Amino acid sequence: MNEKMKQDFLAILEEELVPAMGCTEPIALAYASARGREVLGRDPEGILARCSGNIIKNVRCVRIPNSNGMTGIESACALGAIAGDAGRVMEVLEGVTPEGIEKTAAFLKKGTCSVEFLESDIPLHFIITLIAGGDWVDVEVRHSHRNIVRITKNDETVFEVEDKVDVTERADRSALSIENIYDFANEIDLDLIRPHAERQIACNMAIAQRGMQGDYGIGIGKALLDTYAHSVYTKVRAYASAASEARMDGCDMPVIITSGSGNQGITSTVPVIVYARERQIPEDKMMRALVFSSLMTVYQKEYIGKLSAFCGVVSAATAAGAAITYLVGGTIGQIKDTIDNTLADIPGIICDGAKTSCAAKISSALDAALFAHALAMRGKAYSQGTGILREDTGETIRDVGHIGRVGMQPTDQEIVKLMI
Repeated sequence: MNEKMKQDFLAILEEELVPAMGCTEPIALAYASARGREVLGRDPEGILARCSGNIIKNVRCVRIPNSNGMTGIESACALGAIAGDAGRVMEVLEGVTPEGIEKTAAFLKKGTCSVEFLESDIPLHFIITLIAGGDWVDVEVRHSHRNIVRITKNDETVFEVEDKVDVTERADRSALSIENIYDFANEIDLDLIRPHAERQIACNMAIAQRGMQGDYGIGIGKALLDTYAHSVYTKVRAYASAASEARMDGCDMPVIITSGSGNQGITSTVPVIVYARERQIPEDKMMRALVFSSLMTVYQKEYIGKLSAFCGVVSAATAAGAAITYLVGGTIGQIKDTIDNTLADIPGIICDGAKTSCAAKISSALDAALFAHALAMRGKAYSQGTGILREDTGETIRDVGHIGRVGMQPTDQEIVKLMI
């Protein structure tokens, strides 16, 4: 592949593989609120959060890290505004102190923080308004979690992005394809991707270990190991699920996210790491497989969008299954067969919000992806015309993206209606 593609793909990794502590939607609210507090210049006396349906869907059930068990939009906004550090971005709540939690709890008891539904065609869209005395500040976020497009103080625009574009994504993604991702993983200088892979290994495996040891959610990871034989496939599902349960249940450890999601970051990396270690595959090969999996997740999500009614861990599990095929020396044809086999099986698990049961969906999606990998390595694959499968795997990925972004939009609206 040419040098421009390599630099573009490295830039994609730099943009996408960032640390975040806690579920990304409440953390995004906390970050915007903390940024608003900086502009306001003092603690708010009132907060109004106007949120699109997908934000409401993904914040209502998850525990917020470093909050002593708080949940919900009001808590995320208040904790960010009163005790957060905007300079840490998606780790905005990392330094929250007991005093900060106490101040936040007292603020919430006053009932001066409220939430309104924001009518918007953009799935990830919210506006936080902070009020103190006669002053007010608006912070608007669109398209992705860190993408602040406008800050206004007392009718004066302090910051604005022209056309409200997504300024957090600058790298050219047009060359993403299965073939180009495969070539990049094979050809790139390992030293250029090592820092990304090492962070993924350190952070995402640490929270997986915490999930297996702690008491989070309903204990899916432990249940998998207790119920099934301790095969590599069971361990892959168990550790990925345990990491998700810990994260969604308020664990204060960071995760390296992918395409704006910690669960996608976990699902696209932990299975590859566990599989490689269980099979004693060299670490250099594992790092290349991690890069392959990360870029495959980004590639699929480009067609779906950051938030939708399509569960993103399906894309991440598909990528992980394909990366495991890559890891064991599978051909590009076998990698494509793994993707086709997975998408012939689970192309439409719904997203009904962020919560601890996301771990169960990770387990189910990985079960399908691992079986798809096993079939592909036996030379077995579903053919063109089987359901939505196309002749070219890239076309299948685009079609699944269309279903997730367009076809499932009414489903998303009905899910949100049921919730609110």
